[in-house]
Amino acid sequence: MTATHIPAHIHLRKKSRVLELVYSNGESVQLDFEYLRVFSPSAEVRGHGGGEGYLQTGKKDVTIEKLEPVGNYALKIHFSDGHDSGLYSWEFLRDLADNHERYWQRYLERLAEAGASRESPTPK
Repeated sequence: MTATHIPAHIHLRKKSRVLELVYSNGESVQLDFEYLRVFSPSAEVRGHGGGEGYLQTGKKDVTIEKLEPVGNYALKIHFSDGHDSGLYSWEFLRDLADNHERYWQRYLERLAEAGASRESPTPK
């Protein structure tokens, strides 16, 4: 991991519902709460084998309740839906920022294919 992956400042913007990461070079990225929840690095979301993991639905209104630093390498995010597993490493957060458009578009395609919604969970 390079120093460019480690944010100098982290701002939890509850009103605008984004996590802002500011890097030492002045660059700032904003990651929406829903996006962070949908792409959680937890085994519950990602699955244990390759692939795209388990489709997360009904997460549009999720909020972040608390951030916990984990050493010098990650954040643990506590979401309003009770989800708090998976560690968001600095590299993982940077990857989410750098590939936001591609990842989000694929997520929306998967929702459409499943007939699912961002607004309400799919019944099991």
